[in-house]
Amino acid sequence: MELPNRLVMAPMSRVRADRTGVPTDIMVEHYRQRASLGLIISDGIYPSFTGQGNALMPGLVTEEHVAGWKRVTDAVHEAGGRIVAQLMHSGRVAHENINGGRQPQAPSAIAVEGMAHTYDGKQPFPVPHALTEAELPGVVQDFVSAARNAMKAGFDGVELHGANGYLLQEFLSPVSNTRTDNYGGSPENRARMVIETFRAVAEAVGAEHTGIRISPEHNIQGVLETDRADVTATYTALVDGIADLKPAYLSILHADPADEMVQDLRHRFGGPVLMNTGFGTVTSREDAIMLLEEDLADAVVVGRPVIANPDLARRWQEDHPLNEIDQANVYTDGAAGYTDYPVLEPVS
Repeated sequence: MELPNRLVMAPMSRVRADRTGVPTDIMVEHYRQRASLGLIISDGIYPSFTGQGNALMPGLVTEEHVAGWKRVTDAVHEAGGRIVAQLMHSGRVAHENINGGRQPQAPSAIAVEGMAHTYDGKQPFPVPHALTEAELPGVVQDFVSAARNAMKAGFDGVELHGANGYLLQEFLSPVSNTRTDNYGGSPENRARMVIETFRAVAEAVGAEHTGIRISPEHNIQGVLETDRADVTATYTALVDGIADLKPAYLSILHADPADEMVQDLRHRFGGPVLMNTGFGTVTSREDAIMLLEEDLADAVVVGRPVIANPDLARRWQEDHPLNEIDQANVYTDGAAGYTDYPVLEPVS
């Protein structure tokens, strides 16, 4: 893909689908409004019903899901934009009350601490089912099927969600993955499931349409990566295991883009690398310019400023003031705080 600018809309769960996971009218409008960004990464989309981790999370499992997303991609393309589907299996960060009564899946039977936001209020996360080695190909196939559905729905590509404490990153961390088989123990073994999933998806839809998002050392949702040597070995194995395919891109979420490990992963990958500085601070125009001018990334992934400013590309290009984010309505299910942010008036 050739992008008109180097601003990428971050994948963000905004919980605006209907109860069956089908994108709604306001989702069509939300994405259409943001088509001037260089690239849009969608909400996290579940590739299987078991992988649904949020109430009102969209899916890519049924024909109804495909038809709903086709409305979104058509609107984005008609407005001149590009959009990639983020495939997000929530792993153990799920609940039977959300996903139709299915026991969540994970590398190991270790529950997440904390409470799930279910349709019936907050409830403790359950102990997940530890996937057997024989079950793993079925999970890979779920990602493959969802990727094919994404392309059928008109997306320009897919992004595997290997970050933020969800299923694929759960395999990477020695805290959430305590397996003793071929998918646990050493850094190479813990990276195996992610590599196999990526390669299967790339074979199905083309590596040029397949990206991946990682968040080494993010330490969120109980997926801890605190041993720098182990983290480096694990993510080096992952990147080395997919780089030969020449994928669409690698998206890295890390608080310090200039970090030696992060930049080593970038150079090992050898293709386009998108950089997101994480949840700790809001990315500013100056931050974005710095990342590009200091050659720390090929494009900048931005979250909160894009929520509040559908026309962020123009605002930053022309250095206009920004709208403030309506934090109270980030995760509600209506148009408020979603499609009601004003855009700049056309130049007369």
